[in-house]
Amino acid sequence: MSRIVLATHNRGKVAELRRILGDLDVVGLDEFPGAPDVAETELTFEGNALLKARAIAAFTGLPAVADDSGLAVDALNGMPGVLSARWSGRFGAATGDRDTANLQLLLDQLADVADDRRGGAFVCAAVLVVPGGGEHAVEGLMRGTVIREPRGTGGFGYDPIFVPDGETRTTAEMAPAEKDAISHRGRAFRELAALIPAALAAAGPA
Repeated sequence: MSRIVLATHNRGKVAELRRILGDLDVVGLDEFPGAPDVAETELTFEGNALLKARAIAAFTGLPAVADDSGLAVDALNGMPGVLSARWSGRFGAATGDRDTANLQLLLDQLADVADDRRGGAFVCAAVLVVPGGGEHAVEGLMRGTVIREPRGTGGFGYDPIFVPDGETRTTAEMAPAEKDAISHRGRAFRELAALIPAALAAAGPA
């Protein structure tokens, strides 16, 4: 089976995707110096994921897997959404710790929102682009609640302030395998992984 490139420089995400994709032969972008840094300019998670996967498939000549994911908060009309990773803007970039800046800004924006209105969902669009072999896209969802103070040291991004439905722990308090079993990214990539062998076979030899 052909190698598959994960179209991300995020080491936390690479580790997570390798766990989820299991036996598939996957490599990260660190193995491809000069790979393009693709701007996420689309208005949907799927659109952004396709931008990245198409660019990396074209650059490497290998099948590329990408995702775009984020936190959609009900009280904020689905925001930060596709802006989740850049929610704090230039301030977050200047701090050198964008994750913490994004998380703190979101908590500040929800400070006056009642506990019963702090629902939301992590959303993930995962895509596979095979050079000359088409494109495949799936979506995963994990609903839950945004709490008022961070808890836990695992995961990344907004994990310390998100408690999935049916849980009392944040996703940052869960073991990696526990999080993968219920997460938006886990659900999306397990569905995508099931499609990959047939998609690669249909495309023929790399």
